[in-house]
Amino acid sequence: MTDKPVLELNNIGKFYGNIIALKGVTTEVLAGKVTCVLGDNGAGKSTFIKILAGVHQHDEGEFLLEGEEVRFNSPREALNKGIAAVYQDLAMVPLMSVWRNFFLGSEPTKGVWPIEWIDKPKAKAIAKAEMAKMGIDIRDTEQPVGTLSGGERQSVAIARAVYFGAKVLILDEPTSALGVRQSGVVLRYIVEAAKRGLGVIFITHNPAHAYPVGDRFLILNRGESMGNFAKSEITQSELTQLMAGGAELEQLQHELEAAMARD
Repeated sequence: MTDKPVLELNNIGKFYGNIIALKGVTTEVLAGKVTCVLGDNGAGKSTFIKILAGVHQHDEGEFLLEGEEVRFNSPREALNKGIAAVYQDLAMVPLMSVWRNFFLGSEPTKGVWPIEWIDKPKAKAIAKAEMAKMGIDIRDTEQPVGTLSGGERQSVAIARAVYFGAKVLILDEPTSALGVRQSGVVLRYIVEAAKRGLGVIFITHNPAHAYPVGDRFLILNRGESMGNFAKSEITQSELTQLMAGGAELEQLQHELEAAMARD
């Protein structure tokens, strides 16, 4: 692993007329490390993802990938450069098998063009082996992906991104709709992806999920950065305070204590 960031953002901004979607956002992502981006609804996390994934372009600042300044015109362009985004909806077909969802049109083939066909045994073996590397034991890759748990479906998407050569993996709120046990499973997969050498960007509104796996933390509030910290520079409690607005959280605690005292 190198200490040189695979991805760097310096004072990134995005505006829609007079509306500030993002302003002054700076962070970095290292190979083999997890950068967590935290914020409540409306904090700017979606805009942040879309700039990285090529859906939108930034209006100011510097976006560097492996030291080279980039500006993507499409998600395909970002993907070709090694930036893979796994969104909440996962872009999967529930009735389609696990192995078909793993490849989604990029299946290995036999024969020579124009007579080619999908090499099903090879595709199934690759899907099973790649998920096993992430610590995922899928008994039957023919089973519909919709029969998997939420955490297992996330694992398929993560393993797919790793297999197809992602350098940076963006995970959009992967634990938001999951229970405690399944959230723990996904957090383990996040750590495994980092161990495989990817730079991971974990988008979440939950500091309790971010802190155990994160190496760096970017906190967004209404489109602006509230701080960009290495793990050694901030505690989980301080992270929660910053994300919640600090003084606003203290005021709420005082109001709750006062309400309970009146009862």
